[in-house]
Parts: sequence; C-alpha cells; structure tokens
Amino acid sequence: MTATRYDRRMYAVMNDRRAAAAYATVTRRRVLVGAHIVLTVAGVAAWIGTVFGPGYGPAIVVAVLLLPWVLLTGMLNGSTRGLLELRGRMLDERQLVERDQVRALAHRITLWLLVAVVVAAGSYGVLTDEPLRAAVTPVLVGVLAAHWMMPLWVAGLRVEDDLADDMGDIGEVGAEA
Repeated sequence: MTATRYDRRMYAVMNDRRAAAAYATVTRRRVLVGAHIVLTVAGVAAWIGTVFGPGYGPAIVVAVLLLPWVLLTGMLNGSTRGLLELRGRMLDERQLVERDQVRALAHRITLWLLVAVVVAAGSYGVLTDEPLRAAVTPVLVGVLAAHWMMPLWVAGLRVEDDLADDMGDIGEVGAEA
C-alpha cells in the first residue's frame, strides 16, 4: 500500500529533529518520561476531581497541565520517531518488531497494575467493610490512563541513542587527540 499525504506529513513531523537535544540521551529521555508520568497522574487526578468533586479548581489545574503534557507527549513521540503513532506501512521491519515488543511489554506492565489495583481494592473492602462504589469510576479512569500511556512510556525508556550522535562524539574525541 502506498503512503498517503497524511502518512508522509506524520512521518516528517515524527522525524523532525529540531527538539532532539531534549531527548538526545538516555538520562534526558528518562526525565521526560518521568515528567510525563507526573503530569499524567496530576492531570488525571485533577480531571477526576473536576468530574466527581465540588468546585472548579481542578478544572483549572487540568487546563494548566494540558499544554506541558502535550509538549512532553510530542517530545516522547519524536524520541521514538513516531514508533507508536505512524501507520505500519511507514515503518520498516525493525521498527515493526520494536513496536510489537513495546506493546507487549506495556501490556504486561498494565496487567500487573490491574492485578495490584484488584488486590488493593479487595484488601480495602475486607479491611474496612466499606463499599467501593464511590471509588470504582475514579480508579477505572486512572487505570485507563495508565493503559493508554504505558506504550509511550515504555517506548520512551527503551529507545536507543542515535548512531549518528555516537559517531559524532567519537569523531570529536579523535579530533582532540
């Protein structure tokens, strides 16, 4: 199947290296993933507070967190060169295998997160003799957000440094000697 104009545009966006300095190293990518997790948790908590709580304060928090969250999401997608966002026809065989591995690992992590939530909910119910009806929807929203974002976080943590950057570092070291 041939690439559409949309495919070519998304490929260009995902492979735009203007922000590459922000995710050029493993440490920087880990910081980005950590910051994205923090913003996701804060945003989901604020959204839950907006929907299930009184007042409009949490809605303001959601609005304030949205722009940095979107920017970090874009940087993570750029660091993976669109591994999870591009259509399969735009990826080579190596990238397709990597995408399958990322999704499988993210699925396993999410599975264990669900197991932990079920155990915690069951323990809470047994230890307190209180019904969980009030907490079910917020917990499900939180788990849904983790399930949605987990592949991006896993991909961001697994991506390797560009070979061209490594070769440039070697060339600079050789030039100094």
